[in-house]
Amino acid sequence: MSLARIANRAMRRTKEDSERTRQTILDSAETLFLENGVSSTSLEEIARNAGVTRGAVYWHFENKAHLFNELLAQVRLPPEQLALRLSGCDGVDPLQSLFDLCVEVVQSLAQNAQKRRVLTILLQRCEFTEELREAILRHNAFIRQFIDLCEQLFARDKCRVRLLPGVTPKTASRAVHGLILGLINDWLRDPQLFDPLQDAESLFEPLFRGLVRDWSQAGAAQASAAS
Repeated sequence: MSLARIANRAMRRTKEDSERTRQTILDSAETLFLENGVSSTSLEEIARNAGVTRGAVYWHFENKAHLFNELLAQVRLPPEQLALRLSGCDGVDPLQSLFDLCVEVVQSLAQNAQKRRVLTILLQRCEFTEELREAILRHNAFIRQFIDLCEQLFARDKCRVRLLPGVTPKTASRAVHGLILGLINDWLRDPQLFDPLQDAESLFEPLFRGLVRDWSQAGAAQASAAS
């Protein structure tokens, strides 16, 4: 085996080991944040629980805010994927694409255990202290981006004319985000309130009927096409 191949193999192994260590640290942080809260968990405790040195934690993450933000990034759609999902460029009605995404987000509470844990940390185990300022700003930017993408979708010529009188792209986008956040918060607090898999569509239907004048016809057309 040539020296070049040996060197390349060693580099791949080093990279794989580094990524495993990084993921182990993230898993450790997730466990401790869920058990004790973000503010009450130190990087030293995370390192000890992960079986690595504190230096290894700082090698992969600048600080707790950086680590916390990377934890959130594991369960949220990247901005590019989010924009693609909402574009409707695959021929699907853009408003139907938004509806489907809303339903998927709520259904994922029951389907994705990691997302459920991380959202519980974010909404119930996190005090937004100065230490987490950077993570807060990044998370707020992501939420604002989702709202802005929704508003841009509702503002398209073919979508704006479908809005009911008095409904603007701005109010529609805020209403969609508000219902998503409210349902997630409520279900994480009390999972008996509704069944994410069975009830998600029926929970969003009234909202979209109250925003879009032809929503009933659009839903019927989609059901007919599916059958």
